[in-house]
Amino acid sequence: MNEVELTIEGQAPEPGGLRLVATLALAGMLSGLLLAGAFQITKPIIEANKIRELRKGVIKVVPGSTIVSRMALRDGTIVPITDEEKTDDPVIYGGYDDAGTFQGYAIANEGAGFQDLIQVLYGFDPARRRVIGMHILSSRETPGLGDKIFKDMDFVANFNDLSIDPTIVVVKDGRDQPNEVDSITGATISTKAVVKIIN
Repeated sequence: MNEVELTIEGQAPEPGGLRLVATLALAGMLSGLLLAGAFQITKPIIEANKIRELRKGVIKVVPGSTIVSRMALRDGTIVPITDEEKTDDPVIYGGYDDAGTFQGYAIANEGAGFQDLIQVLYGFDPARRRVIGMHILSSRETPGLGDKIFKDMDFVANFNDLSIDPTIVVVKDGRDQPNEVDSITGATISTKAVVKIIN
């Protein structure tokens, strides 16, 4: 049986394999360049927004503060650093009122939650050895349960005047000691994660 080639008049011949590969490679390269360009353009904006949100968080967790100073813990000494300065040392933030009076430190830390990392910013008054505020910077905990670590204002209020001595502990039936935090029903792992991050 002979094979018969059928052609439709006016139809362009199908492109060869090499041409298809070249077209796909060009499209992929252009897409990659566009994505890389968009990333480079938006990166400074994203970083500026992160710094602004962090500064808002510091003012939130250190009551009475209106001025924020970035600091590093170097060899057991707290030294001021600029926002642009890169450091491998732990970074903390000092909160000051309008008169320049020290109000407390804000410390950012992270740890494992139920679903993913939880990033916490908490205020600390070293003179009284108390946590004076807490703000969740980032969390992907379960909506409706684990996300109560930042949506449940009663839970957040646990950290407004919380003793760190002897250590912060989670309780289930209401706090009656200055170092206790009320657990969130259905979100015990997330609750304990926040306390562990602060401890």
